Amino acid sequence: MSHRVPLGGCDVLVDDGGGSGSSVLFLHGAGADHVMFDDQVDALRANGHRVVTWDMRAHGRSRPNTAEITGPQFVADVEHLIRTLDLDEPTLIGHSLGGNIAQQLVRRRPTAYSALIVIDSTWNTGPLSWWERRLLKLAAPGLRLIPAGSLPGVMARASAVTPAAQADLRRAFSHVPKNDFLAIWAATTSFVAPDPGYRTPVPLLLIRGEEDGTGNIAQAMPAWAAHEGIGEVLIPGAGHVPSQDAPEAVTAAITRFLTSLKGQR
Repeated sequence: MSHRVPLGGCDVLVDDGGGSGSSVLFLHGAGADHVMFDDQVDALRANGHRVVTWDMRAHGRSRPNTAEITGPQFVADVEHLIRTLDLDEPTLIGHSLGGNIAQQLVRRRPTAYSALIVIDSTWNTGPLSWWERRLLKLAAPGLRLIPAGSLPGVMARASAVTPAAQADLRRAFSHVPKNDFLAIWAATTSFVAPDPGYRTPVPLLLIRGEEDGTGNIAQAMPAWAAHEGIGEVLIPGAGHVPSQDAPEAVTAAITRFLTSLKGQR
């Protein structure tokens, strides 16, 4: 059932499948919207989970937004949404920006979540080389140089490898004004804060598209998996958005992981 939840400065669009099964909350990437998870949502609901998707503030149909776009605001939005929907220890599934937000949520309140699934997102607390720090600083000025009318196409081509996924991402990016996207990008990078002693305190699944060339993800996610002592799920034929480039493979990985959690309870 789709409805709107009022947050400060924005009424966000939420789709809550309801039901009594374990809760799963999806957090989409920067500039995208809830559509990027459509295939996974259908499968998880068929398996009995209570699945919630939404368009984060300033994305998709969660417009207009009059509040400042920041990392802490995104985190506060998710915590407010969880309280409003009365989600009981949900599993968080976050892509890119959504993965950064999800990492921060678990770090803030580890006992509030059952598990964490991160798809093509950098490692918030991982080490950064001099070159990676330099890339973070140069990314925003580079984005400012791209004309507003060209930005959706540029971002879509950088994010996906299949024509269908690129077309849908162009649709989603076209809803986000350039100034808002730049603020969203700044919020994304604000979550990166190296902490070599930190380890994720809940069950963790890391998924990465084999052809993802954005940022430092191709280096950071394997290093993160090694740091946590787990395997990384690599999706062939997929770029930065494997949930759309190779939806069946991503759905299978998520389903296997959630099924394994049932066996641990």
